Amino acid sequence: MSISVAIAGFGKMGKIRAKTILDNKDTELVAIYEQNDEYICNDNLASLSVESFEDLLAANPDAIFICAFNHVAADYTIRALQKGIHVFCEKPPAKNTTELMQVLAAEESAKTVLKYGFNHRLHYSVSEAKKIIDSGRMGKLLWLRGVYGKAGSIDYQDNWRNFKNYSGGGILMDQGIHMLDLYNYLSGLNFEVVSATLQNSFWPVGVEDNAFVLLQSDSVMASMHSSATQWKHKFLLEMCFENGFVNLDGILSDSRSYAPETLVVAKREFEDVTFAMGKPAENVTWFENDDSWKLELAEFVAAVKGEEKIGHGTSEDAYKVLDLVERIYAKSGFYD
Repeated sequence: MSISVAIAGFGKMGKIRAKTILDNKDTELVAIYEQNDEYICNDNLASLSVESFEDLLAANPDAIFICAFNHVAADYTIRALQKGIHVFCEKPPAKNTTELMQVLAAEESAKTVLKYGFNHRLHYSVSEAKKIIDSGRMGKLLWLRGVYGKAGSIDYQDNWRNFKNYSGGGILMDQGIHMLDLYNYLSGLNFEVVSATLQNSFWPVGVEDNAFVLLQSDSVMASMHSSATQWKHKFLLEMCFENGFVNLDGILSDSRSYAPETLVVAKREFEDVTFAMGKPAENVTWFENDDSWKLELAEFVAAVKGEEKIGHGTSEDAYKVLDLVERIYAKSGFYD
């Protein structure tokens, strides 16, 4: 069974999703809605262009990928669900949890699939780390520490992601949300916000370009720095356990500017007459391929066919991380 798919929004993410849809034997791209016609420069795809989201719905696809501005994500999702169309929506799921609650109500009454795009969960390094953690051999989790930073871009101040009425927030909403989702996924914990300091330190925009966050769940502490002034791109998630540590150092992307992607695992060693304390032997695994986009689509297709349920990027996952982001904003007082 071939699944007909439409795309709302054909910027960077829309193009990435289109490629995976075109490459998948079970999906057929049938319509694209993009406000800026210049974004659809592929002659073969230009013929699929429609003039409005209403036209996209009228094409009656089996599924819609929502890759549009954050401020329309919830509305588009609700309207598609109400028409009985399966939905794959990029993160963030909405500008705030109030909007997302309306989506959840629509999902409850719909008989369709809803999945959110948190592709970091399906990077091979993350999948392997999850297996190690779930095996229990590292013991109890003690703390997490993460840094996710980028350098912005030459036109960063003009990017829609930095206009709060379109995005709902700055670098925390755009990139930090991925790191927070990994905290939720890998730890299985619920975090309270101990402190949060957001600042606009460099970019002439009305949203935060740095977020420093401290979280706590029972006895587990977690800190995160999400930055748009990390002049050398950086992804690092360190997790310390009773018996050692598991680190995700680097992550593959189209630009490969966060590469290499490695998983570093080591067992705790105490000082003795032979070995120096604090220098345990590390097992480093390197990853050369990022199939996360394909794996996300495959899971979505399988759910649409009724072969399995959504395991990554459920509406519950989306609500949990958006609620955490919202509480961080509230704690910081940055937008008060």
